[in-house]
Amino acid sequence: MFDVSNQRTTDQERTILRKLRIWIAALAIACLVAGIGIGAMLSGRTTIAQPEMQIARAPEALSASFAEIARRVEPAVVNIETTQAQPEISEKDEDKEDQTEKNPLLEMFRPRPRRAPTGVGSGFIVSPKGYILTNYHVVEDAARITVGLQSGEKYRGTVIGFDFETDVAVIKIETSKDLPTVTLGDSNAAQVGDWVLAMGSPFGLDQTVTAGIISKKERESPHFNVFQRFLQTDAAINRGNSGGPLVNMRGEVIGMNSQIATSTGDYNGIGFALPANETNFVYKQLVAQGKVKRGYLGITLESVHDEFAKVYGLPEAKGAIITSVTATEGGQPTPAAKSGLQASDIIVEFEGGPVISAQDLIQRVASTPVGQQVTLSYLRDANGKLEKKTISVALGERPPPQTTRNWDALTKPAPKSGPPRGNALRLGITLTELTPQLLADRHLTGVQGLYVKEIDPNGLVAEIRTAPGGEPAVFEGDVINKINRTPVTSLSDFQRVLNGLRAGDPIVLNVTRVRRDTRGDRLLPLIIQFTYQ
Repeated sequence: MFDVSNQRTTDQERTILRKLRIWIAALAIACLVAGIGIGAMLSGRTTIAQPEMQIARAPEALSASFAEIARRVEPAVVNIETTQAQPEISEKDEDKEDQTEKNPLLEMFRPRPRRAPTGVGSGFIVSPKGYILTNYHVVEDAARITVGLQSGEKYRGTVIGFDFETDVAVIKIETSKDLPTVTLGDSNAAQVGDWVLAMGSPFGLDQTVTAGIISKKERESPHFNVFQRFLQTDAAINRGNSGGPLVNMRGEVIGMNSQIATSTGDYNGIGFALPANETNFVYKQLVAQGKVKRGYLGITLESVHDEFAKVYGLPEAKGAIITSVTATEGGQPTPAAKSGLQASDIIVEFEGGPVISAQDLIQRVASTPVGQQVTLSYLRDANGKLEKKTISVALGERPPPQTTRNWDALTKPAPKSGPPRGNALRLGITLTELTPQLLADRHLTGVQGLYVKEIDPNGLVAEIRTAPGGEPAVFEGDVINKINRTPVTSLSDFQRVLNGLRAGDPIVLNVTRVRRDTRGDRLLPLIIQFTYQ
């Protein structure tokens, strides 16, 4: 009985287990199907539909952002109209006017009175008390400045101060009420690709807004000043936009629209704005003391590039090379001269931080208060080895810029034809040894090296520029003092170094140039870096 009963129980259990397995399998399949369905609803459909919603809403959201930024900033953007001094009438012109008054026939041909030249620009209010920032070239030599607000009100503007080196001016209007202002943002935080709005009065059309992106930072234009390293943008900037704000998507001013790159005189897709950090630095000093004081060492500099780093055995292409040290300024020794700095020293640290380039060091020195003690670390070439030294020096005050010779006529490239010419054929230059007569004629007393007699337009040297679109790096009349650390006083010295070069090798030329400015002829040491091809 027990055997039979046990057998029956086992059969029943097996039947139940079989049915359970079927139900479990069915339930698993059902769960799987349900999961796939739910997943399709939660992820599959959303993956398809969400981008379409985002794409549909993105332009609307961006447009709304632009509109909101314009609404907030435009009340502080002003239109600036200038009138130059009335041209003086010569005695000859006065005689003509007297004759026309006496002769009715001549009155018909009497020239109309000459009108004073006028100009138009833009600006933005940075203080509720009426302080306005604009470009200096907008108000330069203006006899009358008229500032127009968004409300239609117009006020007489007065120049508080200007800074020629950054092309920034501060003007002020007197009102009985507080004015709307902009917020100056951190231009260093701007990134290439960021959306920006340019505001101003192109062609006198006030309250005009254009949109674009930041195309490049730290851009040097062909005729830049050492303190003008621009934010480049493709937002439309035209004549009359000068002095207006460049605004980020938070409604902060990150630049002052200053220049355009153009072949027609109007918008070509590339505009330049002076970064707000530099503008703010200038503004605060102009309001406080009427002029800008910048720190000063009394040296001229060149950046370390790859070629120099290779020739001098530096681990990386960073630092600023001293090309010359100014002995005195205003009858007093310069800070650099007193500290013992020398030409060819390579400054690698300023106040404990690495120096990236010549421009980096200039900016940091200039932004340091006059009289402050700073620490510099530099490398000096001693018997073929670079020794690191550290000094402490009190900064002086940077003197006003000097007017230098116009090199525009020399920057036009000559037409190319035929193979390179010259006794340094592979560079395309003709060199000659210095003679007493040549030294006297060219005001090169005390200079040693080889005189650049001719530069062939087909040669390598003719293609080297100080910056894209800038002036040639080497001119006829220059003197090459060294090539790759080797002094050269004869053609055989130079040719010996040149013969050892292969394509791809670095070349560093130490050059002396005679430069004429308001102080007369002076010797300007330069360092030219390029790669042999």
